Amino acid sequence: MSSTAFERFAEQGEAKRLLDAALAEGPAHAYLFHGPPGVGKRAFARAFARALLGTSREVHPDLYEVEALGEMIRIDAVRALRRDLHLRPFEAARRVYLVHDAHLLNEDAADALLKDLEEPPPYAVIVLVADDLGPVPATIRSRCQLVPFRRLSERALRAAVDARAPELDEARRAALARLAAGRLDRLDRLLDARDAARRASLLEQARAVYADPGFDPAGAAAVLLANARARGEEARALEEAKVSGLELGAREAEERVRRAARGAEREELLAQLEELAAWYRDLVAVAVGAEAAAVHVDHLDELRADATRERLLGAERAAEAVRESWRALEELNLAPALALEALFVRLELELGR
Repeated sequence: MSSTAFERFAEQGEAKRLLDAALAEGPAHAYLFHGPPGVGKRAFARAFARALLGTSREVHPDLYEVEALGEMIRIDAVRALRRDLHLRPFEAARRVYLVHDAHLLNEDAADALLKDLEEPPPYAVIVLVADDLGPVPATIRSRCQLVPFRRLSERALRAAVDARAPELDEARRAALARLAAGRLDRLDRLLDARDAARRASLLEQARAVYADPGFDPAGAAAVLLANARARGEEARALEEAKVSGLELGAREAEERVRRAARGAEREELLAQLEELAAWYRDLVAVAVGAEAAAVHVDHLDELRADATRERLLGAERAAEAVRESWRALEELNLAPALALEALFVRLELELGR
């Protein structure tokens, strides 16, 4: 088979090379797609599965998919996969199994899956898709061919912005391509009108730290939390619409909805901190005459007004403070409200008027 199976995807040259070879020479029994979220792993996995099955259909009787339920993939889901694994193909020459969110396999599920990775039926191809290799046991990694995915380049994101939102002005499109940070899923959110309003409120707080004499750290934290909750509710509504068309039990459906909402809320919170840090980095860049390096190129007028030499050192420290908070919220089970209020207190100290 030719590389046409992956032509529509941007970049990911190493993944394309490995998967093209698999289609041309015959697949291994197991693959592990790994890399950051939002760069196309799931879509690549489905395209690979359809190419292996020789079909263009979205749904096929020889394609079996597993996703996390709640916060993990439990052993029951792997047991169901194992039962299916020993069925002969219905239409194609093989059966393909996609295990999404493989980094969320719990210990029992991973142990159960390992048995079939060691001795799979000859007609089966198992594809695991993980956002992070760390949680995937070494015993599983060693039995799969690793297929790496990377964040997309700014050029690829700019092409996507130009295609999806040509009505936006040049500066706005350039800024969105940079803010997306190599992730198509983040770009989709940035192009949503509701996200534009959230972004505006975030930047208002970023500037209020040093420009508003009545700045309130608790109020600023509340704005970010409200933005995150709003994003979570949007994700909840989308997931509820999805599960309504599936034959799921009430508990399973609610867990999927809850996980979608919680994940979106957390992602929005971390994304806001990334943009907050980028704003203070931009103050530094503009202050030293490096405007071309700024992320917020659609707000250069404000940055030029704000980027004084007197704020240079404080802006550097502010950006680092935000990065520290991002790491703490990402790695530790902190209460977001308290962490954000403490962050804004520190930012006000670093950028005090």
